[in-house]
Amino acid sequence: MLVKNLTHKDYTTHGGFYQLKLPLNVECMIPNDDSVRLLGQIVEEMNLSKLYKTYSRLRKKQATPTQMLKIMLYAYMNSNYSTRKIERACKRDINYMYLLEGSPAPDYTTIARFRSIHFAPVSENLLAQFTQMLAENKEISMKNLFIDGTKLEAASNKYTFVWKGSVTKNQKKLMDKLPTFLKQTEENFGFKILYGEEIKMHHLKKLRRKLCKIKNDEDIQFVSGIGKRKSPLQKTFEQLDEYISRLKKYNKHLHLMGDRNSYSKTDPDATFMRMKEDAMKNGQLKPGYNIQFGVDAEYIVWISAGPQPTDTTTLIPFLDSIKSRLKYTYRNIVADSGYESEENYVYLDENGQLAFIKPSNYEISKTRKYKTDISRKENMSYDKENDFYICSSGKKLVATGIKFSKSKTGYRSEKTCYTCEDCTQCPIKSKCIKGNSKKPLEERTKHLEVSKLFQQKREAAITRILSDEGKELRMNRSIQSEGAFGEIKQDMGFRRFLCKGKKNILAECILLGLAHNVNKLHNKIQSERCSTYLHPLKTA
Repeated sequence: MLVKNLTHKDYTTHGGFYQLKLPLNVECMIPNDDSVRLLGQIVEEMNLSKLYKTYSRLRKKQATPTQMLKIMLYAYMNSNYSTRKIERACKRDINYMYLLEGSPAPDYTTIARFRSIHFAPVSENLLAQFTQMLAENKEISMKNLFIDGTKLEAASNKYTFVWKGSVTKNQKKLMDKLPTFLKQTEENFGFKILYGEEIKMHHLKKLRRKLCKIKNDEDIQFVSGIGKRKSPLQKTFEQLDEYISRLKKYNKHLHLMGDRNSYSKTDPDATFMRMKEDAMKNGQLKPGYNIQFGVDAEYIVWISAGPQPTDTTTLIPFLDSIKSRLKYTYRNIVADSGYESEENYVYLDENGQLAFIKPSNYEISKTRKYKTDISRKENMSYDKENDFYICSSGKKLVATGIKFSKSKTGYRSEKTCYTCEDCTQCPIKSKCIKGNSKKPLEERTKHLEVSKLFQQKREAAITRILSDEGKELRMNRSIQSEGAFGEIKQDMGFRRFLCKGKKNILAECILLGLAHNVNKLHNKIQSERCSTYLHPLKTA
């Protein structure tokens, strides 16, 4: 049977064969308990004045910033992160049409610009508003904050790395060549460049100007191509240009890197880290960001992003950002062993907060190997009044001095040094003194460095986490903070950023956090679990 070719551009000109039949009001097709209605109500209650200020002007017959925020959040709620797919959904999905309220569907470039240009500058303000809204409705406890971090891969190629060690090594090689090169150039062309102990960029540029003057004065023509011989001046000039170019490149790399050990050429804010997703099983480093979540009553109340490969140095900046944005302070800070440090303990005490942080040696301290290791100070007797340790051989380790150390963040800690009075005839010396040293074992003496302040804070933290309250909070940390990452990575399928730059990836994280919170609130309403903050501790 022949099929008639359908070539009409206007698909509604030939009657009901092409006419799409829908009710005039799509709202009647959406269930009353759909999460899209809850999202619309939440966004309407927000103060979006700062979002509107990011626009120079608003055009008529296009989606408003409020509607754009709604469709972005709804897309993230349904694991739709591609701007092209969001554009397609706005044309086909009645829930998106309901949020657009009759406005035309925005194209993918408009959606991408909204995410990076308009939403990113006000993302933290909107998250703070949502968290405050939850607090006013008593959906969060405002008492217990569960903190955890994860690493997410950046939108950058894994082979675009720049390593600080390699850059500094090559820079040093270049700087070692420069004195000989300058001296040889001065002898060949009969002038003098004054420089001190270190040759800097302006010295090389001054040398280049002098070579240019010689070229112009003597009317020397530079040549190129096969069969043409370069003059000594041209060879020196080209060598100098190469050195200047390399030195500029190394300086640029070090400037972009800052305190980090690496960065990506296509996303300079990303740092190379080890990820949990290791397909090749070889520990390959990938460009990524360390994302921190603060969770309360299963809601993500705050988010931060940084280049730190470990969680230890992220706690204080994270809590400072919460303090600057939220109107209340959390009393109990619950985190895993990756956040333990003397600096963090001191910070929490100074701010009147309780640290429920599991010590880094908590799990290993339960093992038989740890308990029978005589080299550890935990397995030695300590006389608090006279301030000395007694080892397994009954010999004293007395205090011999104080050592100060400074961390990368600038924190200054004090450690007391203890040294054994006599280790010469000790029969168990090989089990007590460990580590590599150029000295033979017979000449070595047992030495300990102990931070008394850190030991005091750790003991107080252990007492707290072993209490009934501490056990309940530690169990909830595993469920709530790690559960939030599990939902975003596994359920929502977000494992790699789409944007580049710290500001844009933080905006992506906040979109995810807001979408997660709306879904969580909707689920709690449907399951009648509102205003429940902690999961009860299970007992046998």
